[in-house]
Amino acid sequence: MTATAFTPRVFSGIQPSGGLTLGNYLGALRRFVDMQDAGTHECIFCVVDLHALTTWQAPDKLHAQTREAAAAFIAAGIDPSRSILFNQAAVPEHAQLAWLFNCVARMGWMRRMTQWKDKAGKNSEEASLGLFAYPALMAADILAYHATHVPVGEDQKQHLELTRDIAAKFNHDYGQDFFPITEPVIGGPAARVMSLRDGTKKMSKSDPSDMSRINLSDDADTIAQKFRKARTDPEPLPETYGELKDRPEARNLVDILAGLQGRTSEEVMGDVAGQGWGQFKPYLAEVAVETLGPITTEMNRLMADPAEIDRTLGAGALRAREIASPILAKTMDIMGIVRSV
Repeated sequence: MTATAFTPRVFSGIQPSGGLTLGNYLGALRRFVDMQDAGTHECIFCVVDLHALTTWQAPDKLHAQTREAAAAFIAAGIDPSRSILFNQAAVPEHAQLAWLFNCVARMGWMRRMTQWKDKAGKNSEEASLGLFAYPALMAADILAYHATHVPVGEDQKQHLELTRDIAAKFNHDYGQDFFPITEPVIGGPAARVMSLRDGTKKMSKSDPSDMSRINLSDDADTIAQKFRKARTDPEPLPETYGELKDRPEARNLVDILAGLQGRTSEEVMGDVAGQGWGQFKPYLAEVAVETLGPITTEMNRLMADPAEIDRTLGAGALRAREIASPILAKTMDIMGIVRSV
């Protein structure tokens, strides 16, 4: 096969299954903005509402949360004139390509997915088919645009590996270098933000306890209260970051400060070594409010005009389809599927 030169292109998305958190901002949104501003890749960002349906969603909440997620993208710095921003369901090529990939992927590949095992657990017979086939739709999200790079957290790295497997098998089976073998973009300060109540678990918008997370919609007083009540141990901060190895809650708060300041955790420790929590937590809250306050204010402004958010998403969907439609058409041609002109 002749090697294909693919356009450098980034794709990533966030589920609208709950309000977005500080973890979404530090682990995803801010990285998206950095990639957009770097100007080295075309950037496509998506509110993945179809993925949210793998578990039950109240229709009115899903509608509102999709708009809220879009508002968060824009408030965090995504410029819809420079990047493509849309909601997944508005671009039918995602679902169409996902079905084709369902016929390329193998059951054994899906069963090995850690998130399937974690989410389905002992009740796998009661889980939806969509939850099982979720990784094929994720592959379609990425490959519908021939995306060459995807910023992912460690918990999504296995799904991206499956995307690479699907692309490689398709290319091999049909003897064409058609889909890129997408590269992950992993890392950065506070790329994985943990719960404020349990430093061994990821901060999650689905956690039953609202005190476990900082929501992007939280006001200054709420943020300060949540950090003040964040779980810690009784010891002050040590001299070096390495000494936090067995102190997950303490390490998490230092990592969050590092992420907010765009520094490494080791650099932050040089400033806060020896501090007690009575000194450190108010400082952390101050930095968080300074960073998140403008985002929350802009989100509120955007959410006051939902029709404008819908127009922005609609315009992004049209631009997305300009890329995805010919890629889907070519995929169908390669596979021998008769399609209407």
